[in-house]
Amino acid sequence: MSSEFHDKHLLGMEGLTEGEIIHILDTARSFREVIMRPIRIVPTLRGYSVANLFFEASTRTRISFELAEKRLSCESVNFSAAASSLSKGESMLDTVRTIEAMQVDAVVIRHSAQGAPHFLAQRIEASVINAGDGFHEHPTQALLDLFTLREKFQNFKGLRVAIIGDIAHSRVALSDIFALKTLGAEVMLCGPGSLMPYGVESLGVRITPDLKEALAFCDIVYLLRIQLERKAGLRFPSIREYQMRYCITMERLMKVGREITVMHPGPINRGVEISAEVADSPYSLILDQVTNGVAVRMAVLYLISGGNERN
Repeated sequence: MSSEFHDKHLLGMEGLTEGEIIHILDTARSFREVIMRPIRIVPTLRGYSVANLFFEASTRTRISFELAEKRLSCESVNFSAAASSLSKGESMLDTVRTIEAMQVDAVVIRHSAQGAPHFLAQRIEASVINAGDGFHEHPTQALLDLFTLREKFQNFKGLRVAIIGDIAHSRVALSDIFALKTLGAEVMLCGPGSLMPYGVESLGVRITPDLKEALAFCDIVYLLRIQLERKAGLRFPSIREYQMRYCITMERLMKVGREITVMHPGPINRGVEISAEVADSPYSLILDQVTNGVAVRMAVLYLISGGNERN
């Protein structure tokens, strides 16, 4: 089993070994120390160029990658699909090849089509980092989630995580399932049956529609937003009913009788999947996830660039 990460791309969590994941997290820990210093910029990747290609709207992931690149002294360019030649009929591949011809070393891509990062990785010389593809994967989100959990719990063996909400439309859920199972955690999925993807039980997870059962099971509750922009709202009667059945409130947490850690990839819908009181409580690691995302993405950029081989 490899204990390091030497891949040219980061396309997903599926297939990564425990050793590779831990190596990325260890690398991120050193960069976490960097971003907490008064001077947060290091010359590690000076001269390395990155193109951020976001074909879908993003705030946290896009800004996190941009900050990670700046902290590493990368040269970076940001791409807007609406203001690009795509609006004139150019294909995604031709657009990316044009950008690559400007001697870009790496491409960070978010796209609505499942497999878009894999498609590019097979056709361009630059490294490719998946920043979210359709309903498929979001590997750097999973890595920052793992980093955040590791900082609190140290070990993943036996940890119980309940992922609650819109599983069917979530790329975060799939990446977290792959990663958590690889590291020895137990995973339960909870939500309306209409928001469960077909065949997900084959990944070795438990499934329940009952929030009480999920809370009784878990050490960590990981909440997912209802993705109304992907028409998820058509799969259950109303937001009010979803809130009544699945919103995590302080009252529901207190009834469990033990501490449960709360996480969310954002953006959060207060009062829908999580109450404001819980989101802002000491049980919440939501802002820690955001901070850790910069360090994790610094680590990924450093490792796909060749890491120590560059220095």
